[in-house]
Amino acid sequence: MSTPEISYLSVEEYLLWEKNQSTRHEYVDGQIFAMGGATRRHRLLVGNIYNSLRALLRGSSCSAEFLDAKVHIEATNSFYYPDIVVSCGEVSDSAVLVENPVLIVEVLSRSTASIDRREKLFAYRRIESLEEYLIVHQRRQRVELHRKLVDGSWTKLEFLQGQIVLESILGGKFSISMDSIYEDVRWADHSGQVKESEASYELNDENDW
Repeated sequence: MSTPEISYLSVEEYLLWEKNQSTRHEYVDGQIFAMGGATRRHRLLVGNIYNSLRALLRGSSCSAEFLDAKVHIEATNSFYYPDIVVSCGEVSDSAVLVENPVLIVEVLSRSTASIDRREKLFAYRRIESLEEYLIVHQRRQRVELHRKLVDGSWTKLEFLQGQIVLESILGGKFSISMDSIYEDVRWADHSGQVKESEASYELNDENDW
């Protein structure tokens, strides 16, 4: 993400200003950041997850949104555009913000990995209604699920294969398979990408996406 030449905007100024912009901008305590374009693999992963969630949620009181779905984190004075967000209850067709999200999904990329796993992790956990935050890796088949426990603390689960059981959606537990998330991903597209984890794989902010 790149920063436009604007030093500071209030929340009201940001919301009014962004209405006239051709690109999306996230807002963090007065600073704004332009959203960059996504790769084909990023779009593929988002589409796979969205399609799976939409099928699971059909007929329920919950719905999944992506692309221009914006959430507000009052505790950190920020506005973000998650890759996918699930909320439950009535939603107006004219709503700009997604109110009371229960599940947020972010697909990592080189430019956003550290933000998604640190800044956004901290911010999203401050959303009172949020129950789960799903982080999906691009360079290898790996998913992290951050889940809020009954005492308000958070735990992290990691998946390399099998089924991911989501507990945040009204009506029960829902499963998404790792195979469906990574369907049609061509692992040979770029060097250094692997389908399964390797013991020698060094984790750091630069390559862990």
